[in-house]
Amino acid sequence: MERKLLVGITGASGAPYAVAFLKLLKRLGIGNQVVISRAAEEVLRHETGLSPEDLLRFTERVFREDELSAPPASGSAPYRGMVIIPCSMGTLSAVAHGAARNLLQRAADVMLKERKPLVLVVRETPFNLIHLRNMLAAAEAGATIYPAMPAFYHRPQDLQEMVEFFVQRLAEFLGLEVRDLKRWEGL
Repeated sequence: MERKLLVGITGASGAPYAVAFLKLLKRLGIGNQVVISRAAEEVLRHETGLSPEDLLRFTERVFREDELSAPPASGSAPYRGMVIIPCSMGTLSAVAHGAARNLLQRAADVMLKERKPLVLVVRETPFNLIHLRNMLAAAEAGATIYPAMPAFYHRPQDLQEMVEFFVQRLAEFLGLEVRDLKRWEGL
């Protein structure tokens, strides 16, 4: 049985990260499905000009947050883990405190209870004390906090190159082989 990666997309700014990550997963041949929040649908349109239906070019299926009986709501669904990219502070709070009010939050809760990888690509600045405490609580529950912080040592020429480098590093963190990743070679 193929174990797909579940990708959550929330309404935090950072939709280009989600799109680039989905494109990379497709290029690597990694099966994936998406759960998208209502707020993310608006941000996706604003930041990328894409609709949730447009994501079907890069993913097998797109679930809306109100589809509470969809497969991601159950621990018996064959997912290898979940990445929420970008992860809003509201979703972080829900994950940290087990408040699964929609499919995206429930899917994250399932990952924690099943002890499957859950990576939260948090996107906010600056962090307030509540954000930091929620990150700590989520990490203590088993999530990995992976802030959307671009690197510069590979000398990106434009914003798209920065985004692609970030998602390549994320994929490598998840144990996926990214052959064309520019690596630190020292000074």
